[in-house]
Amino acid sequence: MAPRGRRRSFDRDAALTTATLLFWERGYEGTSVADLTQAIGINPPSLYAAFTDKRHLFDEVVRAYGHTFGAFLGDALREPATAHEAFTRMLREAAVEYTDPSHPAGCLVISAATNVPPASADVQQTLREQRNNNVRAFEHRLRDAVRDGELPDGTDVRALAVYYATVIQGMSQQARDGASRHDLRRVAELAMRAWPTTPVDGPAPDRAPPQSPSRI
Repeated sequence: MAPRGRRRSFDRDAALTTATLLFWERGYEGTSVADLTQAIGINPPSLYAAFTDKRHLFDEVVRAYGHTFGAFLGDALREPATAHEAFTRMLREAAVEYTDPSHPAGCLVISAATNVPPASADVQQTLREQRNNNVRAFEHRLRDAVRDGELPDGTDVRALAVYYATVIQGMSQQARDGASRHDLRRVAELAMRAWPTTPVDGPAPDRAPPQSPSRI
């Protein structure tokens, strides 16, 4: 009798990447356990043994996404010397990442839990919290910029953080709708024109008192 071939070991990291791409493309609700097992190449008991269930697998996918495909956002906020450089880099890299043909378009955290039924509301809440964490990270970076004198006193950092989060989310949706990398790069350039350069709460130039030219 011919010897039986050795059973190929289960590659958990590869399975997680496959699940990430599937959830990213189809969303949480649009991805079934059957879809996952077929794409990964395992049976349901093996899937449950490795990841407990679909919900736990999705949580792990979201965490993995933040350290792989979505890592550019955190890196852009942390690494550049100035906040202006940080937000410029973040938007430019979003234009590249969201239109990369090697994976689904847009951002998994933004698009993976739309139109979910009430039974899956906790999935929607998980991604909402992640997006809100991003807004808080934006706000923290902008507050540092005000403290360091890079942004003028009176800058509404909360509004500015929400503005750039809105741009990022819109870029993701546009990418999923077929916008090109060039389109999104132009959006990034236009969005940075909103960067404050003068005090937000100061008087308008034509209302400045004559004796205070320094405020013009």
